[in-house]
Parts: sequence; structure tokens; C-alpha cells
Amino acid sequence: MEPTGFRPTSIAELRPKMQLEGVVRKVELYGAFVDIGLERDGLIHISQLSDKPVHRVTDVVKEGQKVTVWVTQVDPRQGRIALTLVKPPAVEWKELAEGQTHTGRVVRVERYGLFVDIGAERPGLLHIREMGRFNRPDMYRVGDEIEVRILHLDRRKKRIDLALAETEIPPQEPEEPLPSPIELAFRRAIEEAQRRSRTRAIAAR
Repeated sequence: MEPTGFRPTSIAELRPKMQLEGVVRKVELYGAFVDIGLERDGLIHISQLSDKPVHRVTDVVKEGQKVTVWVTQVDPRQGRIALTLVKPPAVEWKELAEGQTHTGRVVRVERYGLFVDIGAERPGLLHIREMGRFNRPDMYRVGDEIEVRILHLDRRKKRIDLALAETEIPPQEPEEPLPSPIELAFRRAIEEAQRRSRTRAIAAR
């Protein structure tokens, strides 16, 4: 990760996922050229203007507009810089692998398990059968951080199956406070009264 306030001074310093500020210099049918303060402008292809279909570049950006962009590809030899307006996921699919552990955030709780955001394009599913013998989905809340391990990846369906990491300690349910001596005595008195009542009822039959 680049230090806060870092600004590249040449194409050679650019890296994929690097966030930059720029100004739209020229709009074409196929995309927009952005001045990012280097010797060459970067190009946002029309397909990278939004995560939804875009029919006209000018529906999204105009010349002179300030934009926040991310680097997708860079070729210093050819002087080509590909940019996107869509913030890339923290973890790309090609970077994921079975057996990896991640710190994720619970984004949905269902009776059959938890959906956990690990920074990929989609949350992964931590099924209840992978949550351990003494664990239940309702012990977690949306926003909880949790250590998970990638159990299985289906790249075609973009599905991530998760398991609890061995180091994860499930949240504990609050223990019921121990009764005071007065409460114990009161309970015993009630139990004794109920026992005597049952004895009298049996004797009266």
C-alpha cells in the first residue's frame, strides 16, 4: 500500500489498484482521457466508467471534470495507462486460494450461516456446519469481525465457501449471574412449599 499523500511522478511508479486524482481532458465515443499529472494521460474505457452498462461516455463524465480513478493496467514501455472509475475490490479473484485465512466482516446473518465480506467482489458463505459444534449464527451480529478460512472456491459461479479459522474464538453468550443467598433461600422455600402441597394432595386422594 502506498503511503498517504503519495503521488507518482512517472509511469514507472504506477501500480494496479493505485488510486489517483485527475481531470477529464478529452471525451471520445470509446472512453475518456484523464490527465493524472504524468507524461501521458490515462484512458478510462467506456466499460470501466461504471459497474452498470454505459451507452454514452458523456452520461458519466464531462471534459474538465475532476475524477477519482484507479489504475487497472500500465505499460511503461508503450506509455499506456488504463484506468477505471469503479473502485476495485481489495482482493481479486485471481488472488484468492483455498486454505487462505482472511479477516472478514459479517454482512448478513441467516439461520443456515453467515455471509462474510473478505474484500472480494462478493461475500463468502460461512455455513453453519463449518461454524463448530458449539457455535450458532445468531451468536454473531452484522458488523462483527471474524477470522475465516477459504474452504472452496467456485470461480465460474464466483462463490466462496468459508470455514471458521482455527484461531477464531466464537462470541460467548452472557452467563446468567449467580443467585444471591437471599434468592437461593427464597427458591428453596418455594420448592419446599410446592413439595408439601403435592404431598397433601396425594394424601387426600
